Amino acid sequence: QVQFVESGGGLVQPGGSLRLSCAASGLTELTFSYYDIRWYRQAPGKERELVATITHTGGTNLADSVKGRFTISRDNARKTVALQMNNLKVEDTAVYYCGIHPYWGQGTQVTVSS
Repeated sequence: QVQFVESGGGLVQPGGSLRLSCAASGLTELTFSYYDIRWYRQAPGKERELVATITHTGGTNLADSVKGRFTISRDNARKTVALQMNNLKVEDTAVYYCGIHPYWGQGTQVTVSS
């Protein structure tokens, strides 16, 4: 079964940085390399928001709210996708999820607070 597991969340002050990791399992490296992987986030009382996408060719797309601050990357050999989050803002506080439809991880909590 295809699974995604997020890690790297935590508590950080505004302006700080975190690096989230998304590890895939239940599929081969080759199959993983075919996928376009996405990061979503959801804050309490808010709808789920698409944050970043990395395509099977390595192309990236970022939400306007995080452009210039976040970077998405992938390592097909390790079957992982990373989300580097810099200059974090309070409004970035959310649970962050990675995967492909219909496979998503359990999420990792990011809290930005002074």
